[in-house]
Amino acid sequence: MKLRKPKKSDVLFLVIIALLIIPQTRQPIQIALHAVLSKFGPSVIDKEDREKVSYASWKLRDLKGNELNFANTKGKVVFVNLWATWCPPCIAEFQNIQDLYNDYNDEVVFLLVSNESPNTIQKFLDKKGYDIPIFNSFTNYPDEFNSRSIPRTYIIDKEGFIVVDKKGAANWNSSKIRNQLDELLK
Repeated sequence: MKLRKPKKSDVLFLVIIALLIIPQTRQPIQIALHAVLSKFGPSVIDKEDREKVSYASWKLRDLKGNELNFANTKGKVVFVNLWATWCPPCIAEFQNIQDLYNDYNDEVVFLLVSNESPNTIQKFLDKKGYDIPIFNSFTNYPDEFNSRSIPRTYIIDKEGFIVVDKKGAANWNSSKIRNQLDELLK
């Protein structure tokens, strides 16, 4: 039996599979892939299809222990992001969220919510150099935010309607999102 010489494409395929199997290389590759996919930003929900948020008694606590009642965000533009430190698409979009926060934190309420321990979250923030406030939920999420996957991001207008509902990573620092926020802030 004569063995054939492997094709370059076969070798490349095997290298990619090996890199995805090795734990040390899997996450960086996944993050890079999601960063590329995130360039296809979220779309705005048509006005007639927008769902109104019920400002149920959703209570949040930041990493310093300060409590926030979601009902206190009524009448404001709110950016809600459900995420985790171990989630490659969450990590891929995080710098874009930080950049958006840097420019809009005085006008938009940013609620980045994770179910992880404050210690785990703080280590992630310190390692990456992020300073955006993060919250833990200590009551049930409003029905509109009960997501089975992360990241999941919502932008809510001043009247309490969900204008953007995005599953997966996105470029939150795009001109499209900035223009949308500017419009909502008028």
